[in-house]
Amino acid sequence: MKNRILRNNVSTPLHTGRGMGVGLLLLCLLLSSCGLYNKYERPEVETEGLVRDVWSNRDTLAVQDTASFGNLPWRQVFTDPQLQALIEQGLERNANLQNAALTVQMYETMLKAAKLAFLPAISIGTNQSMGSITTVHTDPSQTTKSYSIPVTASWTLDLFGNILSQKRSTQMKLLGYKDYQMAVRAQVISGIANSYYTLLMLDRQLEIVTQMADMSKETWEMMKLQHQLGRVRSTGVQSAEASYLSMQTQANDMRRQIRATENALSLLIGQAGQEIPRSTIDEQSLPEEFATGVAFAVLQNRPDVHNAEMNLAACFHDVQTARSQFYPTITIGASANFSNLTGTMNPGKWTTSLFGSLLQPIFQRGALTANLKVSKLKYEQAFNTWQNAIFSAGNEVSNALVNYTQYDANSKLEEQRVAVLTQNVEDTKALYRSSGSSYLEVLTAETQLLNAKLSKTTDDFYKMQAVVSLYTALGGGGR
Repeated sequence: MKNRILRNNVSTPLHTGRGMGVGLLLLCLLLSSCGLYNKYERPEVETEGLVRDVWSNRDTLAVQDTASFGNLPWRQVFTDPQLQALIEQGLERNANLQNAALTVQMYETMLKAAKLAFLPAISIGTNQSMGSITTVHTDPSQTTKSYSIPVTASWTLDLFGNILSQKRSTQMKLLGYKDYQMAVRAQVISGIANSYYTLLMLDRQLEIVTQMADMSKETWEMMKLQHQLGRVRSTGVQSAEASYLSMQTQANDMRRQIRATENALSLLIGQAGQEIPRSTIDEQSLPEEFATGVAFAVLQNRPDVHNAEMNLAACFHDVQTARSQFYPTITIGASANFSNLTGTMNPGKWTTSLFGSLLQPIFQRGALTANLKVSKLKYEQAFNTWQNAIFSAGNEVSNALVNYTQYDANSKLEEQRVAVLTQNVEDTKALYRSSGSSYLEVLTAETQLLNAKLSKTTDDFYKMQAVVSLYTALGGGGR
């Protein structure tokens, strides 16, 4: 694992010097081979068989050149105009997304500071003092003033890549936070779409339950009439009334769920809870089929996968930084001082000087070695996290594909079942009027029809939800 992950391992750096000039020469010669200036290169990672076939238990999908659905802009996936308006509002006003953008701005500021570390540091100050000189003349004392204005400039030579590797690490972290921003954006879009589709499902189910309640009430009225004529017992009337009341309860529960979902969706789009304008579930347009192959390059569109790799790259450069700390810190600079130290009658003068320093760590009580080892271990952890993110992405794509396929098949079967049960209710009622069936058969037929219609609506919702999940699993329109 170590040989595969960290391919830029180097020999142990110098800890002691045998003469300043010889030591510097040897260190400079080592720069081309020590790997301190190496850039991150993607290590090998397992990508075979990432996505399973939706029908076969053993086969995996053949990788094609593209999976265009994952690269589509969200407007081409979610075509409902009212849903588009909600997504636009969410992208503009969602609090989590706004905070993610502010985090990116903070790291952009930190990166600018890291780039400025290559420039010299300049400081300026001023000192003033007043005193007196006692004389033997008439005046008992003479007031004097002295002043100095020091200016210092220093520059740390980045011969061993310490500043460079820190800057590169900050760059990778910035890219990672941009990925986080895109991940939050994808979550906002998918959250709004799922909540919107949930409202459409609940609207449709409420409509179904209301219609079935009206039908159940008709049955109840019919049984009351039959009871008055002595054709059915009071127990039949009671069962019909209980069925009607049960549907009324279901309708009230769905109204409660609609209100809660509207409040949750309002929070996502950055507004107080209120009624959400929407269309119907029958007006939704979904894709008929998707690309059958998902390549690793497409999964790289996923912000979490790319973020995991950027964290890996940042850890790589942290290892480079830890290595560079074994080498000397070389600083050069100059100072100038404009001062008057002998009284007011003496004009100011400039004094200048040049300086340089070389600080070579020799014995740091194991701190540098431990820091390098810990940095390498963090790199290995980041690699494992990246690999796992790739496997997780493949699983999410597989689950979304199979969910869409199976719920689409179930919806078509439920549609046939609804047609059969609709006819069954009509026939059972006709037989009941002619005393060819019992009241229990009527209630059973109506209950089966209600459940079939609700199941059909639920399958349609899960199919829409699978589209949202697949779009998010493939990267949500790219980074």
